Amino acid sequence: MSMPPTGDADTGPDPAGTSARTAERLLGTVGSERRPATSAESVAANSSWWDADADDYHVEHGEFLGVADFVWCPERLREADAGLLGDVAGRDVLEVGCGSAPCARWLSAQGARVVGLDLSAGMLRYAAAANEATGIDVPLVRANAERLPFATGSFAIACSAFGAVPFVADLDAVFREVARVLRPGGAWVFAVTHPMRWIFPDDPGPNGLRVTGSYFDRTPYVEVDAGGNATYVEHHRTLGDFVRALTGAGLTLVDLVEPTWPDGLTEEWGQWSPMRGALFPGTAIFRCRRAASDQSPS
Repeated sequence: MSMPPTGDADTGPDPAGTSARTAERLLGTVGSERRPATSAESVAANSSWWDADADDYHVEHGEFLGVADFVWCPERLREADAGLLGDVAGRDVLEVGCGSAPCARWLSAQGARVVGLDLSAGMLRYAAAANEATGIDVPLVRANAERLPFATGSFAIACSAFGAVPFVADLDAVFREVARVLRPGGAWVFAVTHPMRWIFPDDPGPNGLRVTGSYFDRTPYVEVDAGGNATYVEHHRTLGDFVRALTGAGLTLVDLVEPTWPDGLTEEWGQWSPMRGALFPGTAIFRCRRAASDQSPS
């Protein structure tokens, strides 16, 4: 699981939690812009970013994420309480964008047969270390979610808690691949930053209540080095974009969960805060299912 980045106050999502994050220094990030980004550019930039940021990310968020816990979002909705995946015991499960794989290990502890997939070798390094520390040996695969390296019909369930989906250029390809590797009737459940958040500055305080952008502007947020090369890319989609991509892949939207901010939670996570959480959603969790008959698009 790679939980959401923190934020930039004016231009949109920005993974830098501090002004001198290691990844920015290593990759030579000098600024950000809104511009198109291809699949190849997104893969290269985000692979490098999460490799370089893995240490800082786990120093900052490791305690929150745990090593064998399934937390869907900064609102602290846990799978143990929500049951969005249903009974996983004895079922084959794929976690897409697993990060250090705490969700996958939690699922394994519930009796699932789990595989964790991530683009970043740096994040999978943490996953392998946590496998060893916990004794929960989840198989780990490094791959791009746009081309899943699994046979058709390999899994009963696929899930993702802020992993992969926001960082790929070709959303249709990801959903087609997920539908392909799911068995008929299989479930696909994924969490992303709520699309409406893109209209506000990425700020947890009062500044984050101002509308500064268009919900309909799908131009990716791109961090760049001095030569204009992408060092980090995040893609925005509207709710309708997600629904159309799901339908086009042969998946049906069963439910859209928008977790409320829990009473008593005062901790901020980047642009997630009690102030903003009381007014509008920060997370969207899509519960989807592949048709029970094998009629998905080719």
